[in-house]
Amino acid sequence: MTDAARPALSVLDLVPVRTGQTSAQAIAASLTVAQRADELGYRRYWFAEHHNMPAVASTTPPVLIAAAASRTSRIRVGSGGVMLPNHSPLVVAEQFAALEAIAPGRVDLGIGRAPGSDPVITQLLRQSGTTSDVDRFPDNIRDILALVSGDGATVRFTSGGTYDVHATPAATSIPDVWLLGSSDYSAQLAAALGLPYVFANHFSGDGLDRAVGLYRDQFRPSETLDAPRTFLTANAVVADSDAEAEALMLPQARMMARLRGGRPLVALETVEEAAAAEADDKLAAPVLDALRSRWFVGTGPAAQAALTAFAAAHGVDEVMISPVAAAYDGEQPDAAPSRIRTLELLAA
Repeated sequence: MTDAARPALSVLDLVPVRTGQTSAQAIAASLTVAQRADELGYRRYWFAEHHNMPAVASTTPPVLIAAAASRTSRIRVGSGGVMLPNHSPLVVAEQFAALEAIAPGRVDLGIGRAPGSDPVITQLLRQSGTTSDVDRFPDNIRDILALVSGDGATVRFTSGGTYDVHATPAATSIPDVWLLGSSDYSAQLAAALGLPYVFANHFSGDGLDRAVGLYRDQFRPSETLDAPRTFLTANAVVADSDAEAEALMLPQARMMARLRGGRPLVALETVEEAAAAEADDKLAAPVLDALRSRWFVGTGPAAQAALTAFAAAHGVDEVMISPVAAAYDGEQPDAAPSRIRTLELLAA
């Protein structure tokens, strides 16, 4: 295997919160991971949007992106993604126009259609401000594209008048806009609009080939993109031995089992907590084998080879890793050595 054959690597971060860790410490740990990813040559670093989850602190991607941009110098920073039904298109456009001004040429606006939470939180988000109608998702995407452009958008009144709107007064560059999804809908919309597309393989591997195939087959060139552009996401736990990688994987696997089983969510367990619970609590057993088949878990050389084969099989030159390695008891709460080790071993 040559370096040229290996895909470029990027990072997706949900800002995990483990037992005994505060939100401040979890964010500090993730920003340390972002700095190391920048040093290691990773292509981009994206933050997800989730709400009201005890183990996830990535509630506001724009805030986290700004913090990561201030601590990095080269890596692209962005959202993976902003859940548009929760927000006004103008607010999203203004936030990312400001981020582009903070880090010119380094900002990605990844947009998703799912709410990223439960119906109660969705209702609370709607009460706190004007949010987007899911049924208007395609129009809202077009609005954002116009608003962040140098020309801005034009509002036409029923009376016949017009009103010009800009996300920022004098943009010299604009963020790259990506559509994200785990179904045929987003793939086909990205193709119709001529936008780059990412299938959310890290949490929903079903339908990957179909969605990417539809995107490539139906793609229509646009002013900003003349050919299909896509990459894949994947969960990874990489360590110095297979046994350690398996141990570091288990807490996240148990959390995924809780999520899929509709059980109450808790802060992410430490390695020791998950190992102690495994003997009398088979919570993760039904999904552990399925996760192993889709995640990249093992030593550096093995994970590198598997990722290269994965990228080649799907015809992409980039894979975005969600480093889901857990922490050990006693680790510094504002550090993430196992997640950083995953990135280091993959980049070696």
